Amino acid sequence: MRRERLRELVLDLGLWGVLVCPVLLRLDPDDGGSWGQVAVGVVGLGVAVAVCRVLPLLALALAVALSLATSPELFTPPYALALVVFGYLAGRRRRHTRAALALFAAIAALGFALVPLSDGNVSQGFTVVLVLALAIVAPWLTGRYVRQYARLVRAGWELAARMEREQAAAADRERLRERSRIAGDMHDSLGHDLALIALRAAALEVDPGLGARQQAAAGELRVAAADATARLRDIIGVLRTDEDGEGKGTSAPTTPVGETVEAVVERARASGLRVELTVTGPGGETPPMVDRAVHRLVVESLTNAARHAPGAQVQVALERAADTLTVSVSNGPGTGVRGEREPSGGTGLVGLDERVRLAGGLLTHRARADGGFAVRAVMPLAPGAPAAPTPARPAAPTSVRERDRARQEVRRGLAQAIWIPLALVAALGVVMLVFGLWTQSRSFLDRDDYVSLHVGDPLSADAERLPPHPLDGPPADVPPEPSGMDRCLYYRATLTATVPVYRLCLVDGRLADKAVVE
Repeated sequence: MRRERLRELVLDLGLWGVLVCPVLLRLDPDDGGSWGQVAVGVVGLGVAVAVCRVLPLLALALAVALSLATSPELFTPPYALALVVFGYLAGRRRRHTRAALALFAAIAALGFALVPLSDGNVSQGFTVVLVLALAIVAPWLTGRYVRQYARLVRAGWELAARMEREQAAAADRERLRERSRIAGDMHDSLGHDLALIALRAAALEVDPGLGARQQAAAGELRVAAADATARLRDIIGVLRTDEDGEGKGTSAPTTPVGETVEAVVERARASGLRVELTVTGPGGETPPMVDRAVHRLVVESLTNAARHAPGAQVQVALERAADTLTVSVSNGPGTGVRGEREPSGGTGLVGLDERVRLAGGLLTHRARADGGFAVRAVMPLAPGAPAAPTPARPAAPTSVRERDRARQEVRRGLAQAIWIPLALVAALGVVMLVFGLWTQSRSFLDRDDYVSLHVGDPLSADAERLPPHPLDGPPADVPPEPSGMDRCLYYRATLTATVPVYRLCLVDGRLADKAVVE
């Protein structure tokens, strides 16, 4: 917290130092100002910077007041940068717009209200509105768009993080559910074996060829097998979920106990699925965990092919090596008509991955170039192989799409935030340039016309040889007018420069004096 406050203090001091530089350079006595004006500007900008983080509109109002006090047309070189900066910060730091719009309307109204007080004309009010649009409103709009850009970026990252957490939680639930299914498979297989052991022990218990001691031992073995079966059923009932056991702790197996891959393929063919099975490599015994993992992978893959690619040809391949078993299931693009799809959480592959990992293997899956899908698992054949380490979670596809969509929206908004104000500034600049050149051309006196004028010629402001509109008055710091003149008219000597100007003084409607004044 202290470090953040120190950082803000350093930034505010740096901003204040940058804003007072134009005041020090343009309001000193050498440029027609005074040290009092410099002091007022430095202190006023310091107060504006100090309150800008809490009250950015008040800081902008202070900058506007300082600029209007220097010039009723609002635009002044000492405070132009301050207007732009505080206008941007007002849009960047303030969320609501109503107060800002009220301030802009007040500045425009004040610009026109100052016209009679400063002995100006209506063009002065127009200049205030133009400066307001270019130096204050345009930066304010840019600041608002930057604020919206930051909010969109922050919201996009928060959404992506939340979706990643939700998908990770769904994957964890699917892994737990898969472990519950493994527990169910263990119950089905071990329960079957224990039942056979109890049945054999019961037969030995009543065998007349055994003695009483052996029959009693067989009876104890039968009771122990029955108790083990009951305890196994209770433990599996705790591990199984409601979805697996319908809230009863146990459930009937969905597939026959000990069903082979060949039987699964035959059952799929009988259901109308076009499936081919290829088995290569030497025969041999398969560890129970690997056998159940292979069975589950083939069943799940065939189910997905029938659901998502109806009518597609499916290839199932079992490749047995000395110490590994590779299972591949791939299908082409669907050619049939899809029926109404059931809702799916998209976590079937997560469950398969957990099943294969616990068997010590590795599962990979990919979309084929022809539109189909392929699943491949490599599992060890060594009994008691340890489970493979849990792989690092990949980026959630849904969150990636949401982040990309948010980035596109942000880029689009940022482009609008940049180009719209620039286009507005360019359009207003062109209008102002054209209007200024047109206004100046109406007060421009050609040199040949000036030379053709002679003292004593009858002359009026609307004479044919004179421009339609003389200047409003003499430029600043020009020599005083000759005494005894009724009035003097000033015209531009060049189209773009303020000085020199032509001065034509009249007495009783005749030209009494003409001069080029600097």
